Amino acid sequence: MRLYEQIRKAREREQLSVRALAQRFHVHRRDVRQALFSAVPPPRKKPEGRPSPKLGPYKGIIDSWLEADKAAPRKQRHTARRVFERLVEEHGADLGESTVRRYVASVRAHQELPLIDIAIPQHHPLGEESEVDFGTASVYLCGSLTEVHLFIMRLSASGRPFARAYLSECQEVFLDGHVRAFGHYGGVPRRIRYDNLKAAVVKVLRGRNRIESDRFVALRSHYGFESFFCLPGQGGAHEKGGVEGEVGRFRRRHLVPVPRVASIAELNELLERAMEGDDGRFVAGRRMSVGEHFAFEAGALRPLPDEPFSYEALDSFRVDRKARVHVRGAWYSVPVRYASRRLDVRIGAEAIEVLDGKAVVARHERSLKGQENLVLDHYLEVLALKPGALPGATALARARASGAFGPAHEAFWREARRRHGDREGTKRLIEVLLLHRTMPAARVIAGVTAVLQVGSCDPAVVAIEGRRTNERGSPVVPIGEGLSRYDRPKPTTDKYDELLEGSG
Repeated sequence: MRLYEQIRKAREREQLSVRALAQRFHVHRRDVRQALFSAVPPPRKKPEGRPSPKLGPYKGIIDSWLEADKAAPRKQRHTARRVFERLVEEHGADLGESTVRRYVASVRAHQELPLIDIAIPQHHPLGEESEVDFGTASVYLCGSLTEVHLFIMRLSASGRPFARAYLSECQEVFLDGHVRAFGHYGGVPRRIRYDNLKAAVVKVLRGRNRIESDRFVALRSHYGFESFFCLPGQGGAHEKGGVEGEVGRFRRRHLVPVPRVASIAELNELLERAMEGDDGRFVAGRRMSVGEHFAFEAGALRPLPDEPFSYEALDSFRVDRKARVHVRGAWYSVPVRYASRRLDVRIGAEAIEVLDGKAVVARHERSLKGQENLVLDHYLEVLALKPGALPGATALARARASGAFGPAHEAFWREARRRHGDREGTKRLIEVLLLHRTMPAARVIAGVTAVLQVGSCDPAVVAIEGRRTNERGSPVVPIGEGLSRYDRPKPTTDKYDELLEGSG
């Protein structure tokens, strides 16, 4: 089009001949004449198909197979490779597989698209619907590349997303994601679309019928929304395309490059900042930003109930001889006095609590399957009897990694072993570690530091110095003379003399 324009302008301004124009623009003279005749180039001629002497006799056979596939089950239709294999096995065809693949692709490209596969544009009233899905992402968690699971909810009208990262896709995570999403939006949509997640669906029946889990039904009843389950398989994914695309967009936009975080909590703080930034973006074809659109949708959401849904599960587990409970594939320590007992465990999405009656005896962040979450303090009574087990204890390695067992403890242990030997020095360290149960960690560290400065390794002196640290920080308040009336006289033994023998 631009070439024709240049040819026409040159002819008009300079009155060049056809030959001169052809030489200047390096084209044939017939192209120049065509440009002078019409400003619009003629349509390109489609090349006629080249003869295919080898494939030609088999085109009708291939066409009949592919036509019959329309009535066959989706997962039992011909692939291009199967077409090639049948031609060779049943008809002795001497063909290249790539030739067959190209022809099969061309036939399928011209086949009529089934009406069932045609998408219908949808209109979403404010507050009417949202979609939920899980996605996966990789992050460097404590320096190790770890796959995390993203719970994503997306309001269909405004397109505002909610995202939170977890270590699994268990039912507690599924329920916790809903509670947090509704709190984030400040309301509840009237209907939510799902695929057939195990956390919500126990069994898929014919059509749209499902046997749902009791806890999901309780969640739905508590917040008063309706649920819609998509069809199984690839076809159902198109029924909630908004959140399907949101999972990929959120991952590409906010998790590239791969984040490096020290905890899941830090990762979720990153996601919260990302959601705030997303309020300023524009969905294609809309004049309002996501945040501006949500300002209208927020008023159309159902109000939140007075209390959030309690999604935590309560179960009973037996403590093994290593003072651990095995919950959802991971191991968690409890104080050694509970070994071989059965305790209740409150299982949440991000933490578990071990209960003795109503008292919480241990609390842990949830771990991945196969991992151990051990607290050094839980084993101190046994380590006092077996001090030789401390250097190789898994709980000690966990405490060092978390910073609970720091340089001050290491220095005290090293000095105590140098002065008193490995066994006695380790026992003195354990006495110092026991002080953490009754004294803030900062005071214990201050006491250890003071003791090492004077060349002592006495745990009792550590306790004294730790308490003195608090006393030095407390002002002395004079009580004044107002309480002098409550003073009692000093005691005397004069009255006891009357009890002596012969006192008269």
